[in-house]
Amino acid sequence: QVQLQESGPGLVKPSQTLSLTCTVSGGSITTNYYYWSWIRQPPGKGLEWIGTIASSGNTYYSPSLKSRTSMSRDTSKNQFTLQLSSVTPEDTAVYYCAGGELVDYWGQGIQVTVSS
Repeated sequence: QVQLQESGPGLVKPSQTLSLTCTVSGGSITTNYYYWSWIRQPPGKGLEWIGTIASSGNTYYSPSLKSRTSMSRDTSKNQFTLQLSSVTPEDTAVYYCAGGELVDYWGQGIQVTVSS
């Protein structure tokens, strides 16, 4: 069974960079045709896709966040990461990592608050 676990700071100051890591167990992030994504849910709002890194290493980002988003991976650790720069309080949300052929697997989510 594939399991995902988010990690990172729960509090980030405005204008700083939010950095999160997703550790995958029970499966490889290089499995062909698997995609690994970051998704967030601001308080009182719906889910918002942030970006995806494919098993090939190619990345795809939401147009609305593309200028501030960077995703990477460490295949030796079976992890993928999210960096969101120049954060504001509007970036406060529960951040989820998810993956599989069709986001079959989800992490439990991590609350990130942007506040001074």
